Amino acid sequence: MAQTREPIPGGPAARPRRRIGLFLPYILLAAIVVAWTAAWFFIRGKAESEMDGWLAREAQAGRQWTCADRSITGFPFRLELRCASLRFARSDSAFTLGPITVVVQVYDPRHAVLEATGPFHVEQGDLTGDVTWTALEASFHAASNGFSRASVVVDGPKGRVLGADPGPIDFAAQHLELHARPTPGRFESEGAVDVSLRLAKAAVPRLDALSGDTAPADIDLDTTLEQATVLRTGTVARELETWRRAEGHLDVTRLSVAKGERRLQAKGIVGLDDAHRPEGRFDIRAAGLEALVGQVMGQRFGADKGALIGNIVGQFLGGLRKREGNAGEAQAAEDAGPNGLKPLPTLRLTDGRLMLGPFAVPNVVLPALY
Repeated sequence: MAQTREPIPGGPAARPRRRIGLFLPYILLAAIVVAWTAAWFFIRGKAESEMDGWLAREAQAGRQWTCADRSITGFPFRLELRCASLRFARSDSAFTLGPITVVVQVYDPRHAVLEATGPFHVEQGDLTGDVTWTALEASFHAASNGFSRASVVVDGPKGRVLGADPGPIDFAAQHLELHARPTPGRFESEGAVDVSLRLAKAAVPRLDALSGDTAPADIDLDTTLEQATVLRTGTVARELETWRRAEGHLDVTRLSVAKGERRLQAKGIVGLDDAHRPEGRFDIRAAGLEALVGQVMGQRFGADKGALIGNIVGQFLGGLRKREGNAGEAQAAEDAGPNGLKPLPTLRLTDGRLMLGPFAVPNVVLPALY
């Protein structure tokens, strides 16, 4: 009968368990970190290469971009492009902006966010402009067909334009928002882009002197820019002519201006004629027109005569608008409009003139834009 051997005292020790399983998560984590680091530096190098190529192509087209002290940081989850200043120059214009920061998340490369502290300086022919602000942020969402949304939000913009006749133009606002998106159903076929502008507490002292009202203005604009896809970064004259030849128009679906007691709402369409002047037509409703006309006429004929003329003109234009439509109680109710806004005769831009109904607005000439 077999006997079981007892282990010999002092014999070889039993083998310890393998402990590699305890370190496997750390090994995998280290491998992921190394791979992610390599991937981030590869993406950064790719971004720098693409940027250099784009700058070279722009330079060949006569457009010079300069990003001073350029750097790309943001490891590990994003790319941050920083410029101490950004300069653009071409034959007809130039601007400087800076410093700026552009941020793109590695996991969402189609969404870019830009922040700029300014100031902004621009030169266009004999005109120069300088703008500052307290905060500026812009965002861009790329898509397969170009973009899906672009936005700019600015707090406290203010600036001055020099070179205008008869003198400098100062302007300021409390808040500005500008948004753009491809027009659903019209972007592919017509290159149409919806644009929305909101301007709060805007002030232009030169216009205050004309209107006689120093209250800031709130401006809302909703419009569709047709044939926007033909526009590039060429000279202003070249791009506007390309847009005109493509039969581009600005379809204003809503323009609202409120300045003190005076309010205006308009909708219409505007383009460029063969002489490169604005042409189009607008349907307008307004309140406080009599005071505005009185102020303008008062500067020429005196305050008392100006107020009388303003009252007569306001009543005349209201009656003229009624005759343009259908008479009757229904029309009168419609003429009252919301918030007391009264319809005015159609405003037309034609042959370099501004026509209100059948009458040309005196001393107003629409110049060629290029």
